[in-house]
Amino acid sequence: MSKLKCAVIGAGYLGKFHAEKYASLKDCELVAVVDINAEAAQQVAEKHGTRALTDYQELLGKVDAVSIVVPTSYHHSVSKDFLNAGAHVLVEKPITVTVEEADELIAIAKEKNVILQVGHLERFNPAVRGLEKMEDKPLFIESHRLSPFNPRANDVSVVLDLMIHDIDIIMALVDSEVEKIDASGTAVLTQGTDIANARITFKNGCVANVTASRISMKMERKMRMFRPCSYISVDFQNRVLIKHRTGEKEMFPGIPEIVTEESVFESGDALLDEIKHFVNCIKTGENPLVPGEAGRKALATAIEITKFLTHR
Repeated sequence: MSKLKCAVIGAGYLGKFHAEKYASLKDCELVAVVDINAEAAQQVAEKHGTRALTDYQELLGKVDAVSIVVPTSYHHSVSKDFLNAGAHVLVEKPITVTVEEADELIAIAKEKNVILQVGHLERFNPAVRGLEKMEDKPLFIESHRLSPFNPRANDVSVVLDLMIHDIDIIMALVDSEVEKIDASGTAVLTQGTDIANARITFKNGCVANVTASRISMKMERKMRMFRPCSYISVDFQNRVLIKHRTGEKEMFPGIPEIVTEESVFESGDALLDEIKHFVNCIKTGENPLVPGEAGRKALATAIEITKFLTHR
């Protein structure tokens, strides 16, 4: 099979890493890097020996696949153009600004029979992949995603910037419709919400307590899950998965022992794994781990949480 002609739209902080990954793959040809900032596009393009463009429309119909790494407000319009042109699209999270925009992209991808994958990078964390082997659904989930302030993503609230990672993982694990949301949060450094907490109740009875902050003094990305006879802790940052479960012996008369299993995963390259997965789905026709529908579901829940915050 000939090399896939790939391009990266957006040469900012994350876009330059997308370009690096495509350039490293033997079954891909990075044909262009696009950014409205000509200098930014040129710097990334020169590093990988490819073309720099300022207008992505020059590539419509001329590439097989693209990564869309532009500000969220442009996700819909840029992705729509490439999907309509028959290109496979990996769009960064959140998929779009509105659910209606997400629905349109999903419909176009189906009509054109192309891959639409959403860049929920945490799904490719090896510790998260270890959760996919869980047999029982969780009954209660608690997650904390805390980060020092970074001006890079202050165009969206902390819910759409950070919390949406955990929302996406939780939605996949619980696999149930949302019944009720209660949330609170406040702005501290920006015009949007900088710290937020949401309590999500699902129709199957599971409850998730989700906290996200971008004004913390430390970095923390942890999730804890309680299931019948077991408790699971995930440290996304350090890639540690700890499973506690009841054993066959007794710790005290009538009280079962607690058996602990800890898995520490090697440091990997989640973005490279994500892009390799995208390319493999294009070549094999398999459904991506995070299709447009998953991105839409996470977005819809994040929007409801955000609405609740703005109505306080």
